[in-house]
Amino acid sequence: MAKFFAALEPEHVDFIARQHLFFVATAADQAHPNLSPKGYRSLAVIDPQRLAYVDWPGSGNQTATHVAMHGRITLMFCSFERVPTILRIYGRGKVLHRRSEAYAALASRLGDRVGPHTRQLIDIAVERVQTSCGYAVPLFDYRGDRDTLERYFDKKHAEIDWEAYLEERSRPQGPIVG
Repeated sequence: MAKFFAALEPEHVDFIARQHLFFVATAADQAHPNLSPKGYRSLAVIDPQRLAYVDWPGSGNQTATHVAMHGRITLMFCSFERVPTILRIYGRGKVLHRRSEAYAALASRLGDRVGPHTRQLIDIAVERVQTSCGYAVPLFDYRGDRDTLERYFDKKHAEIDWEAYLEERSRPQGPIVG
């Protein structure tokens, strides 16, 4: 049975801290919804009404494009361990670009989560939290983070103008409406 909360409760924060994977969903008018998996311990709970995650370059920038357009964002965590749980966080996001004062202020709070691979930060105001059973989520064992993306960007960082690369990868993706 689904339960709703106005903010993150301590047990939600503990659950989030134990997860190695979460999903980010966004949507915009006249564009496909976007759903992206995130890892690398890139998320931080700032307080019960605010979280932020470090966004790395990837196959596109749809999440940031959608957030910049509408602000709507949903995060989902699901337990792959013994106790089945699904936690959804519905919120309003802001994209903080690398050269902004807001980025610098939040990056200092996020500490070593932010590094040379960081494209931008996504700052999220929590509007609603939902928990549900997760009975249909299969059991999986966490074996570790993949280092493929980090090694790829380490190599690329040495070969190219990294700031120009990040600037290019931070441009909006997909159709922009209005």
